[in-house]
Amino acid sequence: MKVVKPDFYDRFRCLAGDCPDSCCHEWEVDVDADAAARYLALEGPLGDRLRQVLKTSSDGYSMSIENQRCPMWRQDGLCEIQAQLGHDALCQTCREFPRLRHDYGDYVELGLELSCPEAARLLFAPYEFVEETRPGGEPECDPRLFALLLESRKQALEFLVGSPLPMGEKLAVLLLYAYDVQAALDGDELFPLDASLLESAKKYALAGDISGFYAFFADLEILTPRWEDRLNSKPAAKKCREELGYLMKYLVCRYWLQAVADGELAVWVKFMIIACLLVNALGGDLTATAQLFSKEIENAPDNLDAILDAVYTEPAFTDGNLLGLLLGV
Repeated sequence: MKVVKPDFYDRFRCLAGDCPDSCCHEWEVDVDADAAARYLALEGPLGDRLRQVLKTSSDGYSMSIENQRCPMWRQDGLCEIQAQLGHDALCQTCREFPRLRHDYGDYVELGLELSCPEAARLLFAPYEFVEETRPGGEPECDPRLFALLLESRKQALEFLVGSPLPMGEKLAVLLLYAYDVQAALDGDELFPLDASLLESAKKYALAGDISGFYAFFADLEILTPRWEDRLNSKPAAKKCREELGYLMKYLVCRYWLQAVADGELAVWVKFMIIACLLVNALGGDLTATAQLFSKEIENAPDNLDAILDAVYTEPAFTDGNLLGLLLGV
């Protein structure tokens, strides 16, 4: 089994009480059934408190939110469960976050979620990937599709990092390249990524309008007042900043291979482009804005699904509008 991970993966450490935006803040934490059973059976004051704040629904268990924070989150930024019972007593979500694992049987990728501020700091800097071989693992995906996605993703990442084109033009090329790869997934030949796709992008681009983005995202579930304020400010579209390359690299690494399950690479890439355009338009410190976007969208499955469902139906997300915004038309 091949395991691939960023070179910073093993040295990541939670900032705990020094974190500027704790994962215990504003999120409703899902609690796995095993941890919930332990909490419900726990004796003493901590057990009494956990029984008060643990919520049960048809979807399972979760922690209540009190004053926009997990009730186990102490004023010093640490977790009462971990402080009293140790790290292993945490629920699965809290033990693993922000670590990601994408398992394809004989091929596994590890990473970090952008919604964690410390992970965002590491992701918005140059890094490489390291590989190691571990025992076990059997292929679980269609070998042709998986090989095609691995090769096309390799080309996309090399182009993103190595092309001298401005960032907006690079993203426009990647959007059209996604359709070439989609055709290959559907049975056509996969052609190498060619920067000449930029000419087609310029031909298809319409006058870009970012206003529809704000209306769409404001209609999704909003977790934080900061995000609502940013959307309500409705800043004008801006020329794509070069730092967007870090965001796109993260998104490509996290989602490109997901198409092996649903066959919808073009949908995933449109989501990536929408994410880059919104983060760029909202401005400010790009790392912090991307981290907030991830917290609101990637860690809210209903929000992510709503975007994926809308990429071909929402007028703001047409290819012509996306290309216009990328190219500054």
